[in-house]
Amino acid sequence: MMVADYPTAKSTVMEEAKRKIKVTKTTKSRLSEVDFSNLAFGKKYADHMLVADFDGKEWKNAEIIPFQNLSVSPSNAAWHYGQAIFEGIKAYNDQEGNPMIFRPYDNYARFNKSAERMGMPEVPEWLFVGGMAMLIDLDRGWVPSNEGCSLYLRPFMIAADEFIGVRPSDTYKFAIINSPSGPYFNKPIHLLVQDKYVRAFPGGVGYAKAAGNYGGAMYPTMQAKKQGYDQILWVDGFDYKYLQECGTMNVFVIIGNRAITPDLTNGTILAGVTRASVMDVLADMGFEVEERPISIEEVVTAWKDGTLREVFGTGTAASVAYVEQLDYKEHKISLDTTKYEVGAEVIDRLDAIRTGKVEDVKGWNFKI
Repeated sequence: MMVADYPTAKSTVMEEAKRKIKVTKTTKSRLSEVDFSNLAFGKKYADHMLVADFDGKEWKNAEIIPFQNLSVSPSNAAWHYGQAIFEGIKAYNDQEGNPMIFRPYDNYARFNKSAERMGMPEVPEWLFVGGMAMLIDLDRGWVPSNEGCSLYLRPFMIAADEFIGVRPSDTYKFAIINSPSGPYFNKPIHLLVQDKYVRAFPGGVGYAKAAGNYGGAMYPTMQAKKQGYDQILWVDGFDYKYLQECGTMNVFVIIGNRAITPDLTNGTILAGVTRASVMDVLADMGFEVEERPISIEEVVTAWKDGTLREVFGTGTAASVAYVEQLDYKEHKISLDTTKYEVGAEVIDRLDAIRTGKVEDVKGWNFKI
């Protein structure tokens, strides 16, 4: 998959960011409070955050400040009408200890695609990419070097109008927070193929990283967890058989020498940056990568005839998560993840690129 075009030279982006973004440093770092040998996901937050305001015409008040709470009115439009989007990005240290952001321009492009779908303003490159680089540079001590760990970055935008009328907000708040994090899943996962509730339909917002997509999935996921599952494998809402997403991840099925992942044609699936990266890596490994509709019946048939090798989810938070069991009606598909060779090699190759162990020939890393 092609990396998103870099619209402007890196030096120009950084110059504009430094010119427009004010920096107020914390007077007391909390770095010493973090046990980097025992990092959970999304529990600790670094010393600084980036904030900016859209006043209806332009972005202003861009500033990196000490991490703190935001003051928001009870009448804030985001609370009432769901105009909220976000991204998930990771930064890693290279072999010399210098931070690198993994594919930030792909997330930048997707963020603005989500913004368009939700009737929100586009965020400029100097603010999203340049501001993120400045933030990481300031908080570079928070980037973990432990294997399997990273600095997780969460850019987000919410409506800011103090008005409870049903219309797009005129004003918005953009922010980036960052969190030193360990693995999202620390063991293979069990999935329930959901054939009652539906995550997304064609024409909806399934392709956008909108907060409501995740809110709508909470109840079915709670029910699945009560039954002992880790996540849901969503299917389409017409035939209830074509795979969509796997919890908070895209899904890959390895059948023989084919790596199959659901296509993005209907706009019901998030165009994952890790998904695109894994597709490239699998092609480099010699697999036939097929981006097409795949039914749960096809997966069951491959399991029965012995050609189903592996199933795994991919996402920024989870990276690559092995599926150990997949339940669909009376079928309980058990997989021996200790023999997962494909997923293991994908992880090794991605980690080598993201941490600078091998040359970044694809141009995925943005060095700070």
